[in-house]
Amino acid sequence: MATYTFPEGFWWGSATSGPQAEGAADVDGRSQSIWDYWFEKEPERFFDGVGPKDTSTFYKNYKEDIKLLKATGHNSFRTSIQWTRLIPDGTGEPNPKAVAFYNDMIDTLIAEGISPFINLFHFDMPMCMMEKGGWENREVVDAYAAYAKTCFELFGDKVKYWLTFNEPMVPVEGGYLYDFHYPCVKDGKRAAQVAFNTMLASAKAIEAYKQSGKDGMIGIVLNLTPSYPRNADDKEDVEAAYACDLFFNRSFLDPSIKGEYPHGLIKILREQDALPYYTSEDLKTIKDNTVMFLGVNYYQPRRVKKKESDTTFDTFMPDMYFDNYQMPGAKMNPYRGWEIYEKGIYDICTNIRENYDNIPFYISENGMGVEGEERFINEDGKIEDDYRIEFIKDHLRWLHKGIEEGANCKGYHLWTPIDCWSWTNAYKNRYGLISLDLKTQKRTVKKSGEWYKTLSDNNGFTDEEK
Repeated sequence: MATYTFPEGFWWGSATSGPQAEGAADVDGRSQSIWDYWFEKEPERFFDGVGPKDTSTFYKNYKEDIKLLKATGHNSFRTSIQWTRLIPDGTGEPNPKAVAFYNDMIDTLIAEGISPFINLFHFDMPMCMMEKGGWENREVVDAYAAYAKTCFELFGDKVKYWLTFNEPMVPVEGGYLYDFHYPCVKDGKRAAQVAFNTMLASAKAIEAYKQSGKDGMIGIVLNLTPSYPRNADDKEDVEAAYACDLFFNRSFLDPSIKGEYPHGLIKILREQDALPYYTSEDLKTIKDNTVMFLGVNYYQPRRVKKKESDTTFDTFMPDMYFDNYQMPGAKMNPYRGWEIYEKGIYDICTNIRENYDNIPFYISENGMGVEGEERFINEDGKIEDDYRIEFIKDHLRWLHKGIEEGANCKGYHLWTPIDCWSWTNAYKNRYGLISLDLKTQKRTVKKSGEWYKTLSDNNGFTDEEK
């Protein structure tokens, strides 16, 4: 038997987002987001035609839901404020009903002994800002910074952990490279501009937080996908993995923590005539406003090989520098199509410790989406998701090893507490510790939720060695 005990005060919890959990999309003055607009235009692109309007009714049921968080062992919880709800016109005065909701939600968490981690942007650009060009427009960058400042003024005395963005690379990939987020553009140069302006917006929010005089911490949540070459002894495979890492990890990791972009990325963008517009003042803002801590979302690695396909591109694309590679014998999640590679979480720990000043970080998302979980309901109506418990344990073993070797990891959050709506996948794959009946909105704690409470209470687990 082996015992895995985590540092004192470890953050055990889970994560969701406003647009995926709140619902009430047309209630109390909330304005339209790009997701509401896109669903109106192309509902066929959403699984089972299920759009973002209702999602998981957290707006209506947050008090009862927070009790379920407590019942499943949470001492911390991340969600996001919706810009569309707080400042419906994108700029101007805050919506009083939104202020009341977020204040009471935060107060309810704190009353239950759950630390709120509040994210400012989770893929949910207000449509009124998208009509101005979204992250391609500097006016929107400044509007976001003003929105962030308003959040700190309204809630900063109570919220001690802030995140500027969740997975800022995903809207770049989905919206401007690979057509799985609105506005469904495929243009590498525009993607580079969107990425830069998003990073600048993050730095401006950090600047506003420092100027606010609040006594908490502000960081960013990045989805890190360690890039592994097909053959570590093949120079071209290694170079392909290096390029992949530059695009999908270091493009936000380096400026967020070091305040500067990696030279290799700049070199590629210059060669491709894809450098974004920027000023020297922008670079100084990014340099002077780095994160205080980091959130790491880890789901899967990237396996890459040297360029072997003969694909032609109409615009600059990262895929010019590598081909994806599926490792033979890899453990896969068949529902999501992602590789399950638990050691990746340890490799991230090592990378942050060795190359990023061992900045304080936490695992802000990790999880396993499964389709058709009703197959595993027992006679008591509870889902017996032993596979999720094993998934968590397998990752925590490697996380524990990273911490033992000195990684400055402060916590672990699972995606997600209650089965939630997931962008174009809607409710296809379920991730929660708590199941959601879409017809009745009834919540039922899964076996994993009961186990998670024990994990948190014991600050670790004892298990057979693997």
